[in-house]
Amino acid sequence: MATHELPLEARVLHGHFSPELPPVLAVDPGDSVRFSTPDAGWYLASGERFVIDEAEYHGHALAGPIEVRGATVGQTLAVQVDDVQPASWGWTWAKRKKFTWKLEGGTGELLGRTVKLAPFLGVLGMPPDRPGRHPTGPPRPSGGNIDCKELVAGTTLFLPIPVDGARFSAGDGHALQGDGEVSGTAIETAVEAQVTLEVREDLPLKWPAARIDGAWLTFGFDRSLGKAARIAAEGMVAIMRREHGLKVAEATALASVVVDLRVTQIVNGLQGVHAVLRDDAFR
Repeated sequence: MATHELPLEARVLHGHFSPELPPVLAVDPGDSVRFSTPDAGWYLASGERFVIDEAEYHGHALAGPIEVRGATVGQTLAVQVDDVQPASWGWTWAKRKKFTWKLEGGTGELLGRTVKLAPFLGVLGMPPDRPGRHPTGPPRPSGGNIDCKELVAGTTLFLPIPVDGARFSAGDGHALQGDGEVSGTAIETAVEAQVTLEVREDLPLKWPAARIDGAWLTFGFDRSLGKAARIAAEGMVAIMRREHGLKVAEATALASVVVDLRVTQIVNGLQGVHAVLRDDAFR
């Protein structure tokens, strides 16, 4: 297994998804990739704005696309988040005002308050299987702007592969976010990150799922929060059937007792909900 590094330069950054974007790197399953991305406004850790084609500024700054050799439609891409390191500052936009955070030593400081950081990548995904440019804003079955605060280093996100080669991209660094992301932004920050990409044939999915410390997550996205919740719940029932050998009715009954539905975000055009099943839910 190899570790690759993408330089922080215009040829590897883009602000949209498209199956027509040529890959900037091809890796074997199991390889790791280290990269850096500007923040959601395309600002670097230095405070300078990254210079790129004006059209790209309309989306998040993403590194990629990364081709995974041998990955095909219908398989599942496993994205292990190895490391996410925020810059020394970040910002949150609320009520037409920008608040700037000082980030240092695993904590953030603003308005005399200190918070413990939990850095993660807001956008992890692949392009839809449709030609043209697609915005980075809404999350999709193949991932994208999921904005789930649980996807910190040490977790693994599973995504159904929509195009051969996967064409994976990532970015949108957050130093910390609450469920819902109620102002529309988290602590937005430039990041250095590393992911390991694997291909799974034994975990067929229609929507994203994840393994975090001690739990399974399943995701749903829709304009309707209720529909997003139903998608997430149905995804978890499928996981419970697979992991515990249950029938649909059995898994649904148990899910109603031990599965929690949480609002991932409500600000990306499509609402996000994730279902949570703790490993210790059953004796």
